Amino acid sequence: MSNAETEPAELLCETVVRPESEPKVDVLAARDVPLGGPRAMTVRRTLPQRARTLIGAWCFVDHYGPDDVADTGGMNVPPHPHTGLQTVSWLFSGEIEHRDSLGVHAFVRPGELNLMTGGYGISHSEVSTARTTILHGVQLWVALPEEHRHTGRDFQHYVPDPVRVDGAEVRVFLGALAGATSPVRTFTPLLGAEIVLEPRSTITLGTDAGFEHGLLVDQGSIGVAGALLQPADLGYLGTGNDTLSLTNEGDTAARAVLLGGAPFEEQILMWWNFIGRSHDDIVEAREAWENASDRFGRVDGYVGDRLPAPALPRTPITLRRNPPRH
Repeated sequence: MSNAETEPAELLCETVVRPESEPKVDVLAARDVPLGGPRAMTVRRTLPQRARTLIGAWCFVDHYGPDDVADTGGMNVPPHPHTGLQTVSWLFSGEIEHRDSLGVHAFVRPGELNLMTGGYGISHSEVSTARTTILHGVQLWVALPEEHRHTGRDFQHYVPDPVRVDGAEVRVFLGALAGATSPVRTFTPLLGAEIVLEPRSTITLGTDAGFEHGLLVDQGSIGVAGALLQPADLGYLGTGNDTLSLTNEGDTAARAVLLGGAPFEEQILMWWNFIGRSHDDIVEAREAWENASDRFGRVDGYVGDRLPAPALPRTPITLRRNPPRH
């Protein structure tokens, strides 16, 4: 998915260690971001934000729906570029048609992972299909480390089997959890899983103590480490936790996406759909896209124009540090 903001902020991001005396859970609220025209589909964005810019290598979290496409017009994101990242698409309902400059024509469906790697450069489009009535899901980005940020284009598709844990069903699409391991390749240690909790249930999951974690609640109210998370909340937990207990506080099923990863110690610069290490990286990528260079290739099959890049910011880069990690 594109970051469709017309004046995207330029963010320089890094990780800092937080003293152990700080609270164990930070609750990050989402902000609404419209994607395109007068009938814009609105997404709820929890990463990046001033309070936190990275959880492991996860650097971008958009949560959308359930949207009736008859009212919103659905998703129609024209061809747009990416550098220095992987996109992770995960749906709860609906269907999205994906086309990219690798030549991949695929569909995003509920319970199926689509992961696209845009290292040196890739472009793609995303359009909800005519079969979609309710569109609902998450779009996530993963920052690539320095040694791999110029890697070639790639696309992976994976359908995880559900795993039953007492009082819950877990689908692990990246990394390992609850005895399930995803075969999908990543460039840093990561975890991504959908968790559906039965009413009034509590589960305890073994987790990697070296990981930071973020729990994004989609529906219901979920208690974790003394905090009660509501829909669209992202609860952040730092390293040092080898178990994670989740409680559904309601009388209906609750659903969340658990993200985790080893702390990403590099500084990254994010602007629009590009991740680099310097202002010059961003300028070069933008110019390449605007000049239709071979760096990003061509998306075949999309009807319409590609997405133009916004104007670069006029002000110098402002350092936005990740708050200390606990």
